[in-house]
Amino acid sequence: MSDYAKDAWRKYLIQLQAHPLRTKAITAGVLAGCSDAIAQKISGVKKIQFRRLLLLMLYGLCHGGPFAHYFHKLMDALFKGKKDNTTVAKKVLLEQVTSSPWNNFLFMSYYGLVVEGRPWKLVKHKVGKDFSTIQLTAWKFWPIVGWINYQYVPLQFRVLFGSIIASCWSIYLNLKARSAVIKNA
Repeated sequence: MSDYAKDAWRKYLIQLQAHPLRTKAITAGVLAGCSDAIAQKISGVKKIQFRRLLLLMLYGLCHGGPFAHYFHKLMDALFKGKKDNTTVAKKVLLEQVTSSPWNNFLFMSYYGLVVEGRPWKLVKHKVGKDFSTIQLTAWKFWPIVGWINYQYVPLQFRVLFGSIIASCWSIYLNLKARSAVIKNA
């Protein structure tokens, strides 16, 4: 690892220790912006739509990072930091029946209402039409991520790990949302 990367990581760890919520929120926002830029390029956009990118960064900053910060603290408190297989399975199950549907619903709603500026009636229809497919796909993907996160990742890095993986998931969600826009155009 280069000296620059080591120094950046050291500074990140200092901020994570001193200001965990702020650091996780900013990290989630930056990663959300990066994933949107990638999704835009993959979907064939010629010029990056900065308004959309900034709105998705705002989503990561205001919801993604803070929600995950408090959720992981709650899970650790509920299960007293245990990492045995039974406890990890319970954590994954609880996460998948609570936060997974909530986060997918909220992202789809935010994307339609705020990012695309569509009226609630159209967003509600799209969520109703696509939510079950997205949630079923999430249940095939996120339990594995949750298992790794709860079993192997220390508490202070769980939001970072989840945010990195969520960047990939966001690319999928962005492309799914974008494909509907392209079909309707």
